[in-house]
Amino acid sequence: MRYLTIALGKGRLAEQTMQLFEQIGITCEEMKDKSSRKLIFVNEELKLRFFLAKGPDVPTYVEYGAADIGIVGKDTILEENRKLYEVLDLGYGACKMCVCGPESARQYLNHNQLIRVATKYPNIAKDYFYNKKHQTVEIIKLNGSIELAPIVGLSEVIVDIVETGSTLRENGLQVLEEVCPLSARMVVNQISMKMENQRISSLIHQLKMALPKA
Repeated sequence: MRYLTIALGKGRLAEQTMQLFEQIGITCEEMKDKSSRKLIFVNEELKLRFFLAKGPDVPTYVEYGAADIGIVGKDTILEENRKLYEVLDLGYGACKMCVCGPESARQYLNHNQLIRVATKYPNIAKDYFYNKKHQTVEIIKLNGSIELAPIVGLSEVIVDIVETGSTLRENGLQVLEEVCPLSARMVVNQISMKMENQRISSLIHQLKMALPKA
């Protein structure tokens, strides 16, 4: 039996995923060793391999088959737009992708004006403004504190992830429109889904049963 390889987005996402896996009897003791320099962690008994990757890289590993399965945020799936199957909403890491800005920017959104939008997620922003709102905008990609952009006049609005909204409020900004809900998702390589259908389907089913009922 070959190994099933699972790529996990680093950080809190990976920790929550391993807690969920433990509920269905999948453990990986090697991963608990915080001092370990290992890149790949193995559960020999269940023929599973795990590795940690930067969130945006997880869909790439899955599309190209370097990982059979990936656990990653919906924001990353939308932004990376890779060829893969999204099979399960794991529910944790829930937040929203929103258009934010000062209250005064609301009029630009309502009247379809040409505005500048700063974001870490240019593809999501483009899809929302061009395809859903049919509004032409100039998209400016930033990597750091997106909230700064409307404050210093770089853009009228931003597209960003909002969890509590406290950073926005502290900076005189607010949610103007909601783009989509986000949470951790399980994605599967298209060929793996055919070749390993039984094992992967069984894993999906077990995880589904372990998730808190809405």
